[in-house]
Amino acid sequence: MFQSDIQIRVRYAETDQMKYVYYGNYAIYFEVARVECLRNLGLEYKTLEDVHHVMMPVLEQYSKYIRPAMYDDMLTIKTSIAELPNTRIRFEYEIYNQSNTLIHKAHTVLAFVHTQTLKPVPCPDVFLNILKPFYS
Repeated sequence: MFQSDIQIRVRYAETDQMKYVYYGNYAIYFEVARVECLRNLGLEYKTLEDVHHVMMPVLEQYSKYIRPAMYDDMLTIKTSIAELPNTRIRFEYEIYNQSNTLIHKAHTVLAFVHTQTLKPVPCPDVFLNILKPFYS
């Protein structure tokens, strides 16, 4: 299994009146974590689109709010790819606060689609070849 960690400090604009992170902002955190996860593998969304003609729209998002994230918290987001993808890929997320307390669990499922036809396609070989060593 491949795992990547990033840190994000909660900005004031991301909070609600209670100074909790507004629930809709978690989707942004997941996107940042997902992009960095791919970058840590040596892949970039732009390359997947421009060279391999593949986009990755989100099909599903699930979130379990355990404790609130608050303004100025330093969050660590652990992102993992639990299994080798085919026409879909599932990213799993765990968010920890600065006390290393698990505050959020989530996952997203994305599809691989051709940039012009928007039809499902298999995961690009370049992506699979990079991931395979983590799953043997």
